[in-house]
Amino acid sequence: MMKYVAIVTVAAAVGTFAYVVDASNMTSYLSSDPKVCINCHTMFTEYATWQHSSHRNRATCVDCHLPHNSLIDKMLAKSRDGFNHSMAMTFKTFDNNIRISDNAAQRVQDNCVSCHKEMVSEIMAASALYKNGGKTERRCWSCHRDLPHGTTRSRTATPDNIGVKEI
Repeated sequence: MMKYVAIVTVAAAVGTFAYVVDASNMTSYLSSDPKVCINCHTMFTEYATWQHSSHRNRATCVDCHLPHNSLIDKMLAKSRDGFNHSMAMTFKTFDNNIRISDNAAQRVQDNCVSCHKEMVSEIMAASALYKNGGKTERRCWSCHRDLPHGTTRSRTATPDNIGVKEI
């Protein structure tokens, strides 16, 4: 009898895990496709505004939001962000204005500088802001507020973005 209970329990656990993998599109998170970011409906605004940005044909979400220095760092950041996002979604602790964490902001800043290194090096050489050992507290988006997500800063600012259409 205990043998059958154990088999049914294991089968139920495997079935539940398979259901969660399928329902959450879990395997899609291994890709770099920007559509992965709209698995969670709270990211529709960010996806819709990115679609209309100058970065659309040059950079995906992963290009800006994840580190490029190693696959391990990339996977760790993706796992940490995914865990934080799933906790916020599950417990409804996110606000209409989604804020970037300090860690993620530093990754985005590093990627901005990396992609635009020629321009940034000229700015750094000429700017008093960078005289302090090449560091500044200002982020690229301090001046470039509309890149790549436009001026929209709230999920409620784009009410017609549900069911994002491909352009």
